Amino acid sequence: MSDAYQAALSFLYGRIDYERALAMPYGSELKLDRMRELLVRLGNPQDRLPIVHVAGTKGKGSTSAMIAAALSAAGYTTGLYTSPHLDRLEERFMIDGRACTADELVRLTDQLRPVVAEMDREACLTNGDTGPTYFELTTALAWLHFVERGIDVAVAEVGLGGRLDSTNVCRPRLTIITSISFDHMKQLGNTLEAIAREKAGIVKPGVPVISGVTAERPRREIELVCQQSDAPRVQLGRDFDFAYHPARRVDEGPIWPTIDFVSHTAGREQYRRGVALGLLGSHQAANAALALASLDQLALQGWSLPETAIRRGLAEVRWPARVEVVGRRPTLVLDAAHNVASIAALVQTLRESFSARERLLVFATTQEKQVAQMLALLLPDFDRVILTRYQNNPRGVPPEELAALARGISEVPVQVCADPSAAWQAAREQAGEEDLVCVTGSFFIAAEMRALWTGDRLASPAAR
Repeated sequence: MSDAYQAALSFLYGRIDYERALAMPYGSELKLDRMRELLVRLGNPQDRLPIVHVAGTKGKGSTSAMIAAALSAAGYTTGLYTSPHLDRLEERFMIDGRACTADELVRLTDQLRPVVAEMDREACLTNGDTGPTYFELTTALAWLHFVERGIDVAVAEVGLGGRLDSTNVCRPRLTIITSISFDHMKQLGNTLEAIAREKAGIVKPGVPVISGVTAERPRREIELVCQQSDAPRVQLGRDFDFAYHPARRVDEGPIWPTIDFVSHTAGREQYRRGVALGLLGSHQAANAALALASLDQLALQGWSLPETAIRRGLAEVRWPARVEVVGRRPTLVLDAAHNVASIAALVQTLRESFSARERLLVFATTQEKQVAQMLALLLPDFDRVILTRYQNNPRGVPPEELAALARGISEVPVQVCADPSAAWQAAREQAGEEDLVCVTGSFFIAAEMRALWTGDRLASPAAR
């Protein structure tokens, strides 16, 4: 790691980072004025990019990755901005599946420094406020990177909510809302309608919206926002639909699911049968249907998207920590599920696509989540449980608290490990070759366990 690269990381990580903060402001405390000012001083790079903007409680990262993969397969140089990252910050800024390089990150950060210093000085003098936050800077960095590399199109995932998210200063060609479920209720609201209104804050006048929200109350909220904005809405269950054909016995080898897709838009009915998916689970099938509907909408706008490219993109996409099989004998599955809906999707996928003899759960999660409900869904499907706490974020729930909840829910044997390293060692000792180990509960535990698995694999005699 060069000194310049370390200095760039220190500069960015030294900003206020609400991904790792114990308290996260929202509403009246969070505005887009500072983000707009930052981008004005950088020349508004986001206005020079055709953008697909993706929000949703779950599925937005996977849907973004699928759309970007298909656009790249069609020959378009495609940028993908997502968050958070698993291993390196540069993973947030992808072009055609390749992350920004360390040298590029250094150069881009150097462009930000004088602008940030001036905004810090002005904020301190005027109202005692701070300058741009970590997420605001990484979002600006993404737009700068994509413009400098001359990409053809960018796919941008919302960080939190939608209405007040730093990405919401862009002018997209297409807007997508993947799903609505309970998460970040302290910031977004305690009802599905309130959460839907926040997510629908990315809707722009006249810009088509692809919606995967089918539950009646949040669907009506999104429909109302689209009507008020005169934004055409393409709706799952009305304008397009899908049938999922799951993969079976995935722990025995790489076997992939398929979907059949049908759409009723632009006055014509279109069928796609046997579309292979590079991601597992019926929830990913729903995301793939959203991606296909979105790509069809882009085709109506004049983008050249051959069927072979669309199919290749969806078949070849890989998205870490989304029911990701990182090892076999025993099977090791990493999943970033962090709310009740995503845990339910994980449990369903494990049931239908894996055939392991015994199952061991490694679980850690974040404060303010519906932890008891998440554990109530998980515990019946596992023979043993290891509870831990990730290290790279202060918002983790102490494993002793998790254990007390788990023992009140189920009689499954519970082991407490102070950190992911101890949990990984315990899992290795307990899992037989025919067993399955599933790590879930948070993006942060998936990231830390993935790093431990990678280091262990590289250090093994076979790898050497």
